[in-house]
Amino acid sequence: MSDVKKVVLAYSGGLDTSVILKWLQDVYQCEVVTFTADIGQGEELEPAREKAKKFGVNEIYIDDLREEFVRDFVFPMFRANTVYEGEYLLGTSIARPLIAKRLIEIAHETKADAISHGATGKGNDQVRFELGAYALDSNIKIIAPWREWDLLSREKLLAYAEQHAIPVEMKHKQGGSPYSMDANLLHISYEGRHLENPAAEAEEDMWRWTVSPEKAPDEAEYLDIEYRHGDPISLNGKVLKPHELLAELNRLGGKHGIGRLDLVENRYVGMKSRGCYETPGGTILLKAHRAIESITLDREVAHLKDDLMPRYASMIYNGYWWSPERETLQTLIDHTQQTVNGWVRLKLYKGNVIVIGRDSKTDSLFDSTIATFEDDAGAYDHRDAGGFIKLNALRMRIAGNLRNKK
Repeated sequence: MSDVKKVVLAYSGGLDTSVILKWLQDVYQCEVVTFTADIGQGEELEPAREKAKKFGVNEIYIDDLREEFVRDFVFPMFRANTVYEGEYLLGTSIARPLIAKRLIEIAHETKADAISHGATGKGNDQVRFELGAYALDSNIKIIAPWREWDLLSREKLLAYAEQHAIPVEMKHKQGGSPYSMDANLLHISYEGRHLENPAAEAEEDMWRWTVSPEKAPDEAEYLDIEYRHGDPISLNGKVLKPHELLAELNRLGGKHGIGRLDLVENRYVGMKSRGCYETPGGTILLKAHRAIESITLDREVAHLKDDLMPRYASMIYNGYWWSPERETLQTLIDHTQQTVNGWVRLKLYKGNVIVIGRDSKTDSLFDSTIATFEDDAGAYDHRDAGGFIKLNALRMRIAGNLRNKK
């Protein structure tokens, strides 16, 4: 262990990473550089700086990555309408490649020998952090304390924190072990406590961003979102930076009880895990993006994207953001978005996102003269459909004739 003189720790200031900071100093006898990413978790980050100072850290990085996170990670993912296992909008998964990228950059800047993270040996995040780190620096050394130490429960971590006078915020009014939580501009997740029983309903006071649909306003709220090349650029006529737009959608969606999810998912490491998520802005964006694509994408291109999306979602969920296959697929996805321009009108009401209008002045493939139920003045010849149907039925007719002969 003596070969590690300096390590960059992904540090939130929470229970796990606060313990890890002290543990690295004691076990590896090394200098620790802390890196705290502001990706919109909505918590004050200065306490993390003060905690790090308390334990003798001299190099402390607290970086505002909100705009980069939404612009370069969240929006590219949403161009693909990405959903994992039919429900999960990948809020935690998509943040990890950015954190891995910045960890490697800081390691190079500070001439550190290694990086470290607080992901457990049972979870997906260890895979995401480390695959990303190795893709960006194949020779980096990675220290994963959860795979080395014997502090394998929240209770043991709390006891270690008490022993070493490490302050810990108790995030649950009943005390005991807090929820395992992860927050950023796209979502907030909850795991642990009684959520480990998939039959138990989540406590109402657990949710932080959204009101329950029952308590949402009785009056619907309308939104207009404008798109350019597949990315949202304005909300209700006001041009906003990517992170500002997502933050405002989170506020509006949370107000109307939108974006709650209770999910049992299949982790990459092999186990099933139950988690709860709040993704108000992302839920709105997914609905809006599919709506604008519905009038601007060719049918077969849209269907191809839908075919590829589960594969793309698994790449992100499993930690392969920096892989050549994800980057190749991203090139295809981005190419399809050149004509995804226009606006979508939505109605928010008691947990629902309802599309009520969409249009594109430059790229709409919807031709009302052909689609109309009224007289189309010869724009569409109904007689053409007969031959179309017969040709498509030919193989089935041949098979039917063969069956009749038997």
